[in-house]
Amino acid sequence: MNITELAKGVAAATETSEAAAKKAIAAVFDQIAEAVAKGEEISLPGFGKFSVKDRPERAGRNPATGEAITIAASKKVSFTPAKGLKDRL
Repeated sequence: MNITELAKGVAAATETSEAAAKKAIAAVFDQIAEAVAKGEEISLPGFGKFSVKDRPERAGRNPATGEAITIAASKKVSFTPAKGLKDRL
């Protein structure tokens, strides 16, 4: 599913235009991205939770040369599905 198909489904469910649905979907994703960038946790009951996790520095290997390298610490976005979403699967 892509954004266009998602917008069609939302437009049908809410009886609005596809353009309005696409704009609303983009706004939701923008708000989620802004909150995660601030390090906040986003909880959507029945769907899941987005959170930021720290990834520590670790050792790795350069696949081309086999040389040992250090991979820098970083942050990643984590999604944990809610029980309601898991049950639908």
